[in-house]
Amino acid sequence: MNLIGAKKYILDKLKKELKPYLFYHSIDHTIDVLYSTERIAKMENINGYELNLLKSAALYHDSGFIIKYQGHEEASIQIARDVLPNFGYKPDEIEIISKLILATRLPQKPETLLENIIADADLDYIGRDDFFMIAQRLLYEWKINGNELSLKEWYELQLEFLQNHRFFTKSAILLRQEKKLLHIKEIKKLLSI
Repeated sequence: MNLIGAKKYILDKLKKELKPYLFYHSIDHTIDVLYSTERIAKMENINGYELNLLKSAALYHDSGFIIKYQGHEEASIQIARDVLPNFGYKPDEIEIISKLILATRLPQKPETLLENIIADADLDYIGRDDFFMIAQRLLYEWKINGNELSLKEWYELQLEFLQNHRFFTKSAILLRQEKKLLHIKEIKKLLSI
């Protein structure tokens, strides 16, 4: 498994081929999910081989946006299946990576610890200080893709999403739950104005 080669390949591909109007699902998001995956995995005592599988999945999890917006997870899996054998990944490793990518699909339904980690890493921002800035990028991306929402509708959608969301790992709960609850309060306050 040549993670360094697989990483360089996909980051170069994302840089060149992602549409510029993907304000949220950009290369920055991929790198953010990679770092969040590493942080949570280390806190959950995952390292070595399993960490490399997680990092591979994080790098490829949104690569399907190069091909299509709806159903991008399946496209991401296809890219991983096409590319990763060139970097020495075995079929069973690609199968695990495919399941990890699917664990990021909404609504999230992870089943294993590794799936819990990547699911939490993909939505790590909702429990961080930069939540509102990142959510604004997603709103712009949605609007460009034909989802016209008023600001009030957007905040109602965000409130519903945050209230229905849950973190799966103890580490993400420890790191992000308190701030997520604060964001819920802040959105409720905005909606009451």
